[in-house]
Amino acid sequence: MMEFSVLTLLLLAVGALTILFFFLDLIWSLLQVARAVLAPLFLPNEENALARKYGAWALITGSTDGIGKAYAFELAKRGVNVILVSRSLEKLSRTQKEIESLHHVKTKIIQADFSLGKKAVDAVKEAVGTVHVGILVNNVGKQYEYPMYLGEVPEEELWDIIKINVGAVTLMCRAFIEDMAKMGRGAIVNISSGSELQPLPLMNVYAASKTYIKNFTQALRYEYGDRGITVQHLAPMFVATKMNHFSEKIYQKSLFVPDPETYSRYAVSVLGKLDESSGYWAHGIQTFFTTLPPVWIRMYIGGYMNKIFRQDYLKSEALRATQIHVKN
Repeated sequence: MMEFSVLTLLLLAVGALTILFFFLDLIWSLLQVARAVLAPLFLPNEENALARKYGAWALITGSTDGIGKAYAFELAKRGVNVILVSRSLEKLSRTQKEIESLHHVKTKIIQADFSLGKKAVDAVKEAVGTVHVGILVNNVGKQYEYPMYLGEVPEEELWDIIKINVGAVTLMCRAFIEDMAKMGRGAIVNISSGSELQPLPLMNVYAASKTYIKNFTQALRYEYGDRGITVQHLAPMFVATKMNHFSEKIYQKSLFVPDPETYSRYAVSVLGKLDESSGYWAHGIQTFFTTLPPVWIRMYIGGYMNKIFRQDYLKSEALRATQIHVKN
């Protein structure tokens, strides 16, 4: 009876501690959501706050479309000089002119295709030269054309996803982080995706690459966080960009699907305040509720949603093919 009582008390204690840690984690998550919502309201108005804290120049990859472009504009708006990196020289020149016409900052453009791996990173380092990059934003990424089974995805596309989503973020961090450490200041923003929250059927390799970014960023923060460097991990949910063109359900702007400008305004406002964030207040709420069920449930929900998005895309492509056939 005594042994049973001790065992019962031990189990009760373990149960109580488990419940306590669950509620502490719940409260912490709610506080993070509240901070993400309120942070922009208390943002300092002075233009050069980020430049003074981290350095005069920011480098943004994938900076001619979507989140990357909007993030570059938001940094320029706050007085940070920007180095724009992308594949298309035409888009780079156009984006550079747009920024310079709106904001009194210096700009620099670098053409680079990160599917080339080390060659692209070396080209960026050479073009940057002696400029000290105070803020590095690893935004460039590649996704499936539409939700597909692994055997349907072209092999070249899979290699591109790995080289761009995994290789580029890793080598770009390595290229600039030691200089930041020597200066004793700097910020690295690695933009991942909410797809990292669970295995994601029909977007399998893409989601796995985003899980890599999350783990890599957290470990990098441990390695360099005590050397004056902010290492931030952003995991947005759906944003109305061309990456989500395969379904109108997630391509149209709404409260939970912001446009890149709205998303970036919030995301930049939490730089230096939150090391882990969705970047947008409504996405913070989504992340909180998404992570409540077990991973296996989240995986099945994600797979089911991607089957719907796949059907949307295939139907739209079939309709488009029919319309072209009728015209001809």
